[in-house]
Amino acid sequence: MSALPATTREVRLARRPAGLPRSSDFDVAEVPLPLPAAEEALVRTTYFRVTASLRMMIGEGAESVEGVPFPVLRPGDPVAGGALGEVVIAPEGSGLKPGDLVAHGAGWREYALVPAAELSPLDPATDPAVHLGHGWTAYAALTRAAGIRPGDTVYVTGATGAIGSVAALAARRLGAARVVGGTGSAAKTEALISGCGYDAVVTVGSGSLTDKLAAVAPGGLDVVLDTVGGDQLAAAVGAARTGARIVVIGALSGQLAPNGPGRSAPVSLDSFQLLLKKVTLRGYSADDHPEAEQEWLDLLDGATVPHHVVAGIERAPQALVDTIAGRYLGPVLVKPF
Repeated sequence: MSALPATTREVRLARRPAGLPRSSDFDVAEVPLPLPAAEEALVRTTYFRVTASLRMMIGEGAESVEGVPFPVLRPGDPVAGGALGEVVIAPEGSGLKPGDLVAHGAGWREYALVPAAELSPLDPATDPAVHLGHGWTAYAALTRAAGIRPGDTVYVTGATGAIGSVAALAARRLGAARVVGGTGSAAKTEALISGCGYDAVVTVGSGSLTDKLAAVAPGGLDVVLDTVGGDQLAAAVGAARTGARIVVIGALSGQLAPNGPGRSAPVSLDSFQLLLKKVTLRGYSADDHPEAEQEWLDLLDGATVPHHVVAGIERAPQALVDTIAGRYLGPVLVKPF
């Protein structure tokens, strides 16, 4: 094993953002390399994930929100998130050894101290974007919450995001006959069709989104996987077929709103349509079914997924800004070294 450095870098919250975060709201700090205590492992991070949901952790008033499954960050706190890394030092009896690839939740730093019991050994041959992406979230929502059936027509809002970019693949492998994506970026339409497996894509903007959905799915929608809320959710209710199942797994319309803390996503729905069509509408978290992750990997069977890699931990704050701005397709990973 090569000599360890005396210092390491980590990203910290410098100040609470007013509205959408800026790169200047974060600092990249150089700190002494931590050494593990008993039952801890030292892990060298190889990739960590950047997600728009970080905004909920750093905005004003985050402490007052109940039920958000993320730790609240205060100025000076290191940022954390899903990551992959190589074990450098492992405690005796842990079953780990130096060089093992593991998943951990202490990303946004070059080296992390993690309790060995919280590390998940991984197959090094698997694409990092598969491990750190949200494909299994889409799979779990389709199988556990939506009860997808062969022949269904599926609509996915926020199709260019970390979940949406792989949701079409999941739906297709589960038997969907037609998969439609929704996006605010007309420039990404071709990539969603040719690279992500969508049959058609509707863009949010001018014109009636419900009419656009009717044009590409004239028989109506059987399943809606909603990561956005807002107008896209309202349009999906209007285009739903009798007995449709709508599953809400995100609220990007609120998280990405330019004003406010990003923890509210109000929407006006036509409840008469819900009643008339006997539509099921439910919120869902894949965390309730962790076993779905391995099922997703088995279903994926080595296929790659679209993603974007940013090199250098110092570029992580700007990567977050660009992710929130919708500049990428698929999950965004930072390679710190």
